[in-house]
Amino acid sequence: MLTLHNLKPYRKSVQRRKRVGRGLGSGHGTFSGRGAKGQKARSGGSIPAGFEGGRMPLHRQLPKKRGFVSRRPPVSVVSLRQIVNKFEAKETVNPRILAQKGLVKSALMPIKIVGDGDLKKELIFEKVLVSGPVRAKIEKAGGKILT
Repeated sequence: MLTLHNLKPYRKSVQRRKRVGRGLGSGHGTFSGRGAKGQKARSGGSIPAGFEGGRMPLHRQLPKKRGFVSRRPPVSVVSLRQIVNKFEAKETVNPRILAQKGLVKSALMPIKIVGDGDLKKELIFEKVLVSGPVRAKIEKAGGKILT
């Protein structure tokens, strides 16, 4: 019966370790697969990675990577003036509708409403970020901000 304690690998799937330098009959005697003399035939005689024979290697010819990449996701910015022009009173402003009206490219990115322009319409904002002055303008006009 086959159980976990007597499992063995298939005998042809496991190869024996190649032992070099153990006589001519082994097929890996004399030079042990390293060819004749030279730096690469010696022990410890490996050439460093990236070494190009003494000339300036490519990795030293190219400039180092510089700069800073922010891990904060980019935010689409929409001005209050654009929203006032595109929306009627009592309408809902959310990422999907902003994308449909062409104010943002993608509804998947975070969207922030920033303030220039006056808001006199009562609008409902949902799933968007708003700046402090815009929040005050929305509440003054009787609108709501839903998260």
